[in-house]
Amino acid sequence: MKRILAALDASARAPFVRDSASELALRTGAKLILFRSVGLPGHIDESSVVHPQAELSDAMQREAEIDLKRHADACAPGLVERTLVQIGVPWEAICSAAKRSEADLIVIGSHGYSGLDRLLGTTAAKVVNHADRNVLVVRGR
Repeated sequence: MKRILAALDASARAPFVRDSASELALRTGAKLILFRSVGLPGHIDESSVVHPQAELSDAMQREAEIDLKRHADACAPGLVERTLVQIGVPWEAICSAAKRSEADLIVIGSHGYSGLDRLLGTTAAKVVNHADRNVLVVRGR
């Protein structure tokens, strides 16, 4: 295994996902790509936000880059190959980033099923169903 893409979100579970991916990378000699997808939910249009959508997306991307840097700093020196932020639908962005980065494995956190998740499916479930490579779903502690 050469490369692991760790899909991190802004949840409280993200450090656990990062640590699980880091431990696996250390054991296999792989490098980590720390990844975050950002974007406005599809049901929100530009007229409902104070700033233009492009400006808001830029701000969200900058914040995600800062957060990923904090995650990278928490990893062992030399373990993180790079951080990557992509605007888009999370499950699609994760799958395409893994493919472009030639990741051998995607590590993603599971999330509990709320009523909406049962209806639409979780990001983790969509990644598992659509990824063209192996996916490790990390459960909470």
